Amino acid sequence: MSNLAARLDRLPISSFHRNLLIIIGGGMFFDGFDNYLANSVLSILIEENWSTLHLNACFLSGTSLGMLLGSIMAGYLGDKHGRKSTYQINLLIFGFASIACALTPDMYWLIFFRFLTGIGLGAEIVVGYGLLSEFIPPSHRGRWGALMSFIGQFGLFFVTFTSWLIIPLAGWRTMFVIAGLGGLLVYIARKQLPESPRWLSRKGRKQEAEIIVSNIENKYYQGNLPTPNTDNHSNLYIKPKISVFEPRFRKRIFLGSLMMVVQSISIYGFVAWLPSLMVSQGISANLSLTITVLMTLGGPTGAVFAYCLTDKIGRKPAIILGSLLAALSGILYALSSSQLYATLCGFVTFSLIYYLVSVIQAGYIPELFPTDVRMRLSAICVICGRISSIIIPFFVVLLYNYGGILMVTSLIAILLCIQAIAVYSLGIETYNKSLESI
Repeated sequence: MSNLAARLDRLPISSFHRNLLIIIGGGMFFDGFDNYLANSVLSILIEENWSTLHLNACFLSGTSLGMLLGSIMAGYLGDKHGRKSTYQINLLIFGFASIACALTPDMYWLIFFRFLTGIGLGAEIVVGYGLLSEFIPPSHRGRWGALMSFIGQFGLFFVTFTSWLIIPLAGWRTMFVIAGLGGLLVYIARKQLPESPRWLSRKGRKQEAEIIVSNIENKYYQGNLPTPNTDNHSNLYIKPKISVFEPRFRKRIFLGSLMMVVQSISIYGFVAWLPSLMVSQGISANLSLTITVLMTLGGPTGAVFAYCLTDKIGRKPAIILGSLLAALSGILYALSSSQLYATLCGFVTFSLIYYLVSVIQAGYIPELFPTDVRMRLSAICVICGRISSIIIPFFVVLLYNYGGILMVTSLIAILLCIQAIAVYSLGIETYNKSLESI
């Protein structure tokens, strides 16, 4: 029996991979839609006197707390019971909880159901990117992670644009209904998703893994494939079991956790707060949404840049370059003297932040850890980011009241520079390497 990992890695990109991207990406799209719903809705709630900056901070922190728990659950269940079953449960949770958000009578109930929604959102990110990485060949893994991120980041633009159109006509509750129904539709479509042969192999379920890989080879390639290169692929069936406590993972966990903390603070300290901060500066909610719609085009734009660069210059240079440029553009945004200049700098900052999301979260972190512990150790990194995102909304309010938007962006810029230094010093290059050889 041939090495299954080598057989998966030799597969040319085909309709199998494209179908996989669509199935997983559908969940990522509505995950992004639901996750970034706060950007648009919270400013409306302030304008309608339904909420305050403090309650908005509770809303964001409640979401992050739910995502923290969801990440913990996904890491454990994904490694123990499989990628597919874990992936389906989270869709049901965030689908029904999001619909419940639309029916809430006050802000306190909205915060509670948003916490439940967060559990589903947190699980989606951990399992989705990890599962995709276990099917895509090494030469395309970075680009396809960026494609997946593009779908999720397009959810950011789409929810902002949809909010701009729908909220004035049908109210903010409609947005939660759209997100919930979308998640439930993807749940139905995702029933045909295959389990990861890499995970099945490590669990000793050899026959199931062999059937899945053979079906892929016969259905999509008619067996017309090159001989697998097994030089850089250890046999998944006989490879010794791996523990999450092995010393070799310490630097990787630290680096992955640091990157996720910086990512979370960048998103929840800048992106999620921007409409609310503009309203607090006297800009109307509708105008703030219009400006934010233009800026959020930077989300998919950043993913496109990641697609073009990450499999050409390597992960480490891509992360270092993006971190330094994002730090600079954030400061320039805070110092901008006109609305046009601020919008342009905001667009660039959005692009660079989500460029980093595409390279780091969608590609680099899942590559750092082997199959046995990929979900759990990826979850640890994500959990550290979630913890920071629970705390940061309250610091944003304090920093903004003390020194304005410049104080907020200065903190983010410092953290981005620290990230660049850490990746240069501690990072390992994963470009074009099999998952088993990293």
